[in-house]
Amino acid sequence: MTTEDREVMDVRQASQYLGVSRETLYKYLTHESIPAFKLGNRWKFKKTVLDRWMESESSLQREARPRHKGSVARA
Repeated sequence: MTTEDREVMDVRQASQYLGVSRETLYKYLTHESIPAFKLGNRWKFKKTVLDRWMESESSLQREARPRHKGSVARA
């Protein structure tokens, strides 16, 4: 079973799925900027929730990007 097939992932699996290091994932957890929950003393991630979070984050970044209006003529 691959990481993409799992609905609930641990830190290692989620970091592989997201393409970030475990250290980066823990930083996200510290800043509460990624959806996760604890099962016992271990962090767990639901794939469907991470997918929605990634879509939301990419939409926010697209909206925050300045629009390029071409070159501006100088007087």
